[in-house]
Amino acid sequence: MVRLAILGVVLLVLGGLAIAFGILSPASAAAVGDRVWPVLLFAVSITVVAELAAEAGVFAAVAERTARAARGRAGLLWLFVILLAIVSTAFLSLDTTAVLLTPVVVLVARANGLPPLPFALTTVWLANTASLILPVSNLTNLLALHALGFSDPGRFVALMVAPAIIAIIVPCAILLVIYRRTFSTRFEPGPTTASGDRVLFWIAAGVLLVMLPLLVTGIPVWIPATSAAVVLLVVFAFRRRGAIRFGLLPWQLVLFAGGLFLVVEAGHSLGLTVLLSQAAGSGTDMAALLRLAVSGMLGANAVDNLPAYLALEPVATQSVGAVPVRLAALLIGVNAGPLITPWASLATLLWHSRLQGLGVELRWSRYLLLGLLAAPLTVVLATIALSLAQ
Repeated sequence: MVRLAILGVVLLVLGGLAIAFGILSPASAAAVGDRVWPVLLFAVSITVVAELAAEAGVFAAVAERTARAARGRAGLLWLFVILLAIVSTAFLSLDTTAVLLTPVVVLVARANGLPPLPFALTTVWLANTASLILPVSNLTNLLALHALGFSDPGRFVALMVAPAIIAIIVPCAILLVIYRRTFSTRFEPGPTTASGDRVLFWIAAGVLLVMLPLLVTGIPVWIPATSAAVVLLVVFAFRRRGAIRFGLLPWQLVLFAGGLFLVVEAGHSLGLTVLLSQAAGSGTDMAALLRLAVSGMLGANAVDNLPAYLALEPVATQSVGAVPVRLAALLIGVNAGPLITPWASLATLLWHSRLQGLGVELRWSRYLLLGLLAAPLTVVLATIALSLAQ
């Protein structure tokens, strides 16, 4: 994360130089800021909410009850983990799933005598692929929502429902084939851990239950997320002040994203759109959508999904009538495609950091090989589903 902050500072300096030398006009920079601040405020607020909810024991309690509900069947436990990962990603974003759900899932697997890696891979793959479900699931979706001009999240869901379902099913099917022996075993449920502050737990759970549906009502998502963060911060200030720390804020992500927006906008001023248009093509037929989605996947795995989206968004929005379906194809590439390289999404880097802290070994070479199988298949099939659904 320190490296991310350093990179963010470098990008901000480059963006400042672009403004100083006239590459990026102050008006364009101001327009970027006006577009970005609600997205970044949501990212900060939802991170605070998720961190404090985890501190209150909400995620751990859900995972323990899930393990008991599985009744000693590893396959059923895995299905419950899939559901948890989907819900967590859909409403709380892919980074929350990677950072907060991964350690809970690993600890639950170990407590019940099961190898943690199959469950951990499930969380990171679904953190990426299931982020196609709702606008709040991924920063790229929120950016696309702005470009689409949708005020109703339901229109986004209707556009993405078919590819989102495929993007969930395909990686799960691959994991089922690879780890079928693990998922066919039975286990002896481990002991239940002692409860902590029950008042804090129920308040945090209640805040989540109120906030989650508000995220899909059409209200600007930063409003319910920020309100929930403020409520939890006040409650923790009275009941567990030590949990409130500067580290709750994803300031490194804010620096990185802010600088990235400026630099990519400057790149478009220098002709980046024209260059990428030759690679990503145009049109809305199946071949054209596949070309754009694969371009997004390759870009995400080359440099990270956020800059890949920012770079390719103008290419996807050049033809007015084709904007929704082309942006959907781009989202498939940059959301469901970052399963190959470790830097393809911030969620993957955060996930691996959590695994290392928990002593779970996974070589990047193995992750890459599994991703080379899962990513292209997921992106291609999800894009075909998108094309057929139009």
